Amino acid sequence: MAEVGNMALPKKLLELGVKDMVRISDGRMSGTGFGTVVLHVSPEAAVGGTLALVKNGDMISLDAHKRTLQVEVSEKELTVRREKWKQTEKIHQRGYVHLYQTHVEQAHLGADLDFLKGGSGSNVTRDSH
Repeated sequence: MAEVGNMALPKKLLELGVKDMVRISDGRMSGTGFGTVVLHVSPEAAVGGTLALVKNGDMISLDAHKRTLQVEVSEKELTVRREKWKQTEKIHQRGYVHLYQTHVEQAHLGADLDFLKGGSGSNVTRDSH
């Protein structure tokens, strides 16, 4: 889950007077954010999540109150795109990057190491964050 959520508005939109746009990312963001940002979209594009199937021109509906994010593309078209999709990210053979790529769960599952699930038995309190 790369840190790429803090994306500035493109200059051409700023010149048109646009002050905000929705940014959607399967990454994370630390520090100061601004504007409307949807982060931790899951499953990530790198593993074939729906975000990997989005093309320029696709309409995406966001309803913050209902907590929904919907690509306005038919299921039939998404199926065609999913069948054509190929993973492009190289899986490293060793080290931390290998562990990260092969064992860190998707955000909706907690982004934890899969081999630690149920192993610690300790609660993490809000005070320790």
